[in-house]
Amino acid sequence: MLGSNISAASFLLTGFPGLEAAHRWISIPFFAVYVSVLLGNGTLVYLIKDDHSLHEPMYYFLALLAGTDLMVTLTTMPTVMGVLWVNRREISYGACFLQAYFIHSLSIVESGVLLAMAYDRIIAISTPLRYNSILTNSQVMKVGLGALLRGFVSIVPPIVPLYWFPYCHSHVLSHAFCLHQDVMKLACADITFNRVYPVILAALTFFLDALIILFSHVLILKTVRGITSGEERAKALNTCVSHISCVLVFYIMVIGLTFIHRFGKHAPRVVHVTMSYVYFLFPPFMNPIIYSIKTQQIQRGIIRLFSGHSRA
Repeated sequence: MLGSNISAASFLLTGFPGLEAAHRWISIPFFAVYVSVLLGNGTLVYLIKDDHSLHEPMYYFLALLAGTDLMVTLTTMPTVMGVLWVNRREISYGACFLQAYFIHSLSIVESGVLLAMAYDRIIAISTPLRYNSILTNSQVMKVGLGALLRGFVSIVPPIVPLYWFPYCHSHVLSHAFCLHQDVMKLACADITFNRVYPVILAALTFFLDALIILFSHVLILKTVRGITSGEERAKALNTCVSHISCVLVFYIMVIGLTFIHRFGKHAPRVVHVTMSYVYFLFPPFMNPIIYSIKTQQIQRGIIRLFSGHSRA
């Protein structure tokens, strides 16, 4: 039963069940992480745009990854902080479906960008002399556009039906942002397609991407083992460490969230909710840190940026 002040054409978002009294305190680390994500990824995008030494395929893909992380953060931040700060729980159907669309499409985009970065590394290490002729600017644009289109187009089919489903069950969602699987369960309609399509889509995107990335790194290791110079071998491996770290962070979160939803039915609800927040916040938080620590060009760019020195 909806309260009299709640519109029938809206849902109610939920923060941390049972911890509503502590929402203000919980908002402090959330806000700190959100600001860190915005600053970290914003700095990466700015550096790559501004520093001509970073105008290479590897860094273009990194800028796309950082841009995707920024968009994910800006998509979830308003409703999460609204719930935690001022208990603003109501969200209209239209705004909810749009938020779900961007959240899910950007997750697929991120997986596609990580796949593109694996492609970049295998070209750079397997055929270094032909690297610039294979990965031209136009080729990088095509690969990047492909990753974006795959994410934004493939998620349309399960989102569109949400607009015409009737919602006669509870209007209370289980997170402080809208997810397709949450909204779908509240519909009083046949949701078979909405149950099946995301499983197939996840298999053809996340699972397949992960397999191809794994295969590409096996090929890279095989190539690196054939390099006679120890210094060159270490240099080649070092260029892959950042990418492998980002891949592990992202896919461990995907696997963790999947296991919690599929096999953690008896786990406390707060565990499910917390895992979802970790999934959406941890990779965007870690990616700039990983690349700042492991990539000398990024380190030098950050030092120049904050010391006020411009490139000669």
